[in-house]
Amino acid sequence: MKRRTFLHRIGSILAVLGVTEAEWLTLGNRYYQALAQPSPRKLALLIGINQYPQIPALSGCLTDVELQRELLIHRFGFQGSDILTLTEEQASREFIEAAFLEHLSKQAKPGDVAVFHFSGYGSRVKLETSPDPMQNALVTANLTRYSQDDKIVNYILEETLLLLLRSLPTDHVTAVLDTSYYAPSAVLGSKIRALQESVAKLATEELDFLQQLKTQNLANTPIVLAATSEPNQPAKEGLFSGFSAGLFTYALTQYLWEFTPATTIQVALSHVENSLSKLGSKQQPGNLENLSPNLSPKRREALNSPHSLVGKGAGGLGFASAFPDDIIGAEGAVSAIEEDGKTVHLWLAGLPPQVLLYYGVNSRFTLATTEQLVLRSRTGLTAKAQISKIEGANPLQVGQLVQEAVRVLPRNINLIIGLDTGLERIERVDATSAFAGFSHVSTVVAGEKPADYIFAKLQEIPSRYGLFSLGGELIPNTTGEVGEAVKLTVQRLAPKLSTLFAAKLYRLTQNEGSSRLALKATLEIISDISPRVVMQRETVRTFKTETSSVQTRLMSQRVAGVPPVVATGVASLPTPIVPIGSRMQYRVENQSDRPVYLILLGLNNNHTAVAFYSWQTPEEPNTADTKPLLKEVVIAPGETLTLPQTNGASQWVISGPAFLYEQQLIFSTAPFSETLAALSTAKYSAAEEGPIGPLLNPLDVAHALLQDLHNASILKTEMNGTAADSYILNVNNWASLSFSFQVV
Repeated sequence: MKRRTFLHRIGSILAVLGVTEAEWLTLGNRYYQALAQPSPRKLALLIGINQYPQIPALSGCLTDVELQRELLIHRFGFQGSDILTLTEEQASREFIEAAFLEHLSKQAKPGDVAVFHFSGYGSRVKLETSPDPMQNALVTANLTRYSQDDKIVNYILEETLLLLLRSLPTDHVTAVLDTSYYAPSAVLGSKIRALQESVAKLATEELDFLQQLKTQNLANTPIVLAATSEPNQPAKEGLFSGFSAGLFTYALTQYLWEFTPATTIQVALSHVENSLSKLGSKQQPGNLENLSPNLSPKRREALNSPHSLVGKGAGGLGFASAFPDDIIGAEGAVSAIEEDGKTVHLWLAGLPPQVLLYYGVNSRFTLATTEQLVLRSRTGLTAKAQISKIEGANPLQVGQLVQEAVRVLPRNINLIIGLDTGLERIERVDATSAFAGFSHVSTVVAGEKPADYIFAKLQEIPSRYGLFSLGGELIPNTTGEVGEAVKLTVQRLAPKLSTLFAAKLYRLTQNEGSSRLALKATLEIISDISPRVVMQRETVRTFKTETSSVQTRLMSQRVAGVPPVVATGVASLPTPIVPIGSRMQYRVENQSDRPVYLILLGLNNNHTAVAFYSWQTPEEPNTADTKPLLKEVVIAPGETLTLPQTNGASQWVISGPAFLYEQQLIFSTAPFSETLAALSTAKYSAAEEGPIGPLLNPLDVAHALLQDLHNASILKTEMNGTAADSYILNVNNWASLSFSFQVV
């Protein structure tokens, strides 16, 4: 498209939206260059706003744009020139809508891919001219203006955006909205992306534009992924290692880096919600269309088909429509190469968020060309690495994907408690002193540095102190007495802090995306007829010759008329629901060529640590002093094991009350000798000797677990200098799968 033609076409649109051509051209020549690419194309418009006039700034919206842009370029093959970003003051209502029309509407053709992303404030607005109740709206950079005595809001109605998305002439349309519309009166912990609802006048241009859109032919039904699926649930930001980001954007993009999207949208959202839970948030992301009561049965079936995230059909997640079949996931990509040709800069957004903070020097990554890179330093999401062997190495290239090979974790990890800024100075001093009495706990000021939990006052009168998740949820059994001193409350937290710290340590082993052990675990409810699948996790990383196995299996199952396990294994909501009284089991398949050993650890409602106990009775005759012993759980190559065994003596029955259940299945190619020894030191009563029961010494067990995984690493002898103060974990020797479900 010629520049003159471009200016002529945009002129009428800008007039309706109230934008001058001179203002539009300040966005720079990069926009015009994006118009010159041939079809078929992948187009994206990414919006991020941290700084708003006269209201508190957000922190992570520009990071969200960067996360999304790097993902689209390196994982989904977008050209940088086809991605238009509007940030800060550029992201006015007028510019956003004009950019949508010119960059997406006028360029997209049937078969093209279109992606829209928004990170910023949302709100609810009651229009004076409308009988409708409150309407959801995106808050733009020029959020208000004044005309005589009237205050006019420059919001973009959610309805306007949905109509814009539906008007695009392609079936591959995806929007990601990391915003929300409900702002609670009191917020503890993370920043929220919502403003208080208001009664206001909407800009006349916006109302006119909405009416124009309603007259258009709406050809498609887009996928609209929202940070929250509940109307009164706020979207939150998180503070990480050197950067802030939207929790939803970070969790979503991290999942898409590591996994091929050959699953349903619900499976993807289940993984994302699991990640959000580990970050202390109870956000429940959703697909806006799937939440609609007017959705047709045919369309709902398409959204939940096995290929929904591949984008080859009505349910396709647009930006994955041309996903290469020979790439099955990565933890990052080479973003730059220094002049020596040996040192590279890496973008590492594919590492699990809870792992990134502790990702240590000398960790290793593998390139597709089999060369290994050794991590030398890291700042936030970026890192520097050097090629491990220079001789005979292939030339490095920008854009090469990197996959985790060796994870190095420090041994001096602490549980980090953020002290709420609502505490008085003397209260923070006392709390700092009290927490310093625990060797494994450190404190920071909440909101200034990353933290695991928050110590704060309850919002009640008279108030008490308590421990909260980063999402502001009170941790059960952590509140002090009314009038109790800070130090006494902290001291009574000792057992709880050990439990929470243990959970933090074993979460650092999560590597479902990067493990090279071929394993699959299915959580089932046992019934008299047949087991019902609750959820499923499996490792997917393997060599390129095997990368299409997941998609091939799904296709063969469909041809044979067999319901794909992935499709049937997802509950109607991302977090599976399990009724009290259910009999449960794991079905674990070892698809590798080596025997693997298994440990299960868990946490109930951030409250009680649990573990799986494989009891055996000594062969000697039973006496009053006979004590059951623990044995290794080992699965032979190609074998399937149920956990616990389906017999009356070892049933796992879910008891009340209602709670959130989190469990980690951890596998190793070597025995868990130290872990079993730690489990055996605790004294258990006969009533506690069930298959899954309380873990009395969780911190000892967590440390022993990391040591066992370290001992299984075949590389530790090559890295003796690192091994002294670090755990070295090799992806060829361990796998760690996470399961979460809600008991009701």
